[in-house]
Amino acid sequence: MESVWKRYVRTAAWSSWAPQIRAVEAEAELRAGMRGRVVPVVGPGVGFVVEAVDHRARTWQWRVRVGPVRMRLWHAVRARTPSGTEAELRLDGPAPVVLAYAPLARRALRRLVRG
Repeated sequence: MESVWKRYVRTAAWSSWAPQIRAVEAEAELRAGMRGRVVPVVGPGVGFVVEAVDHRARTWQWRVRVGPVRMRLWHAVRARTPSGTEAELRLDGPAPVVLAYAPLARRALRRLVRG
């Protein structure tokens, strides 16, 4: 579980498990108040602000913005019994955007926990 969390909080690692991300322009590790930009493989850059990070609970939350579209995403990493790790994502935003992004996010999170 710790290795999954490390891949999550280290922004340079995002493109290794999220195929929709080419690069991240931000500080090396997530922290509350951090601002940056995700550079996708296709489309415009996505500005973001990290709202909260809880290293003990292994959760974090951020707001993202592309033009007029705004979303809030809440992430968690947990141990899964009897073994393994699971990642949870909650999305809050316009329904068409959430529906379009959900399959990409699902694929990325599977890659995150499989290492």
